Amino acid sequence: MRFSKLEVLSVMKETGMIPVFYNSNIEVAKNVVRACYAGGVRAFEFTNRGDFAHEVFGELTKFAATECPEMIMGIGSIVDAPTAALYIQLGANFIVGPLFNPDVAKVANRRLIPYAPGCGSVTEVGFAHEAGCDVCKVFPGDVLGAGFVKGLKAPMPWSNLMVTGGVKPEEANLKAWFDAGVTCVGMGSNLFPGEMIKKADWQGITNLCSNALAIIKQVKK
Repeated sequence: MRFSKLEVLSVMKETGMIPVFYNSNIEVAKNVVRACYAGGVRAFEFTNRGDFAHEVFGELTKFAATECPEMIMGIGSIVDAPTAALYIQLGANFIVGPLFNPDVAKVANRRLIPYAPGCGSVTEVGFAHEAGCDVCKVFPGDVLGAGFVKGLKAPMPWSNLMVTGGVKPEEANLKAWFDAGVTCVGMGSNLFPGEMIKKADWQGITNLCSNALAIIKQVKK
């Protein structure tokens, strides 16, 4: 592992944002990682969404290690333990999932890698904590809302929550999430508009990232 568990968790907390991205074209993926890195991003989630996604990820982690040496590469959309193990072999430094699977937690814990499972209830977050998950992903964020985060943090203030879904690189939106008490946000399509990817406007993506990180710095408590 290129980064320790503590390093990964502190970067998540310090920067407050993890871009979430998938593309089957390795060159597009490399350009996006480089653009995010230039914008100040230091933790990046590639999602396990298409056929041969693991092959793209393997190339991408090697690329990041040389071209973006401080970038922590993680994998998202992981629902089972064998897939988690495969991506750990390919250099994943953290694992994110849309659901909570205790078998994935075992694989991640054995290698001291953060696992952020998707949780949609207070009970799920509690079970994830018991399984050793330091960060839980509130998902889907647009359905659960900032009120869910605030409500959960009242009886369980020790919870580190990352919200994905319904996060926009806008002040009002980000302020609502951080005011509610999230540790960090995961941001996908709003950070990577289809038009920008199509036009290969990598500078535009760099700007979106640096603006979002600047807003987060302002609104974080």
